[in-house]
Amino acid sequence: MNFVREINTYCSKCNKHTPHTVKLYSKGPMSGLKIGNRRAVRKRTGYIGKVKGKAAVKKLAKRQKVMLSCKQCKLVTERVIGSRTKKKLEIKS
Repeated sequence: MNFVREINTYCSKCNKHTPHTVKLYSKGPMSGLKIGNRRAVRKRTGYIGKVKGKAAVKKLAKRQKVMLSCKQCKLVTERVIGSRTKKKLEIKS
């Protein structure tokens, strides 16, 4: 799915419509110190090998997310494009 490199949309800090640059959202590396990771590691030690709460069904499609940064005030907001889709988002040149 193609998406434009720059769009004109509302900025809550400027309180008006301004041009925004579009960047693909990418998740950062997970921290090993979060409580969920610590709990899972503690539960895996010893004889018990499984951690409860695993998803039974994998979702086939993801929500495509982009980061919009205002050109005037540099405020960055995220936006979900459409609903769940299998198509990956690409920024047009």
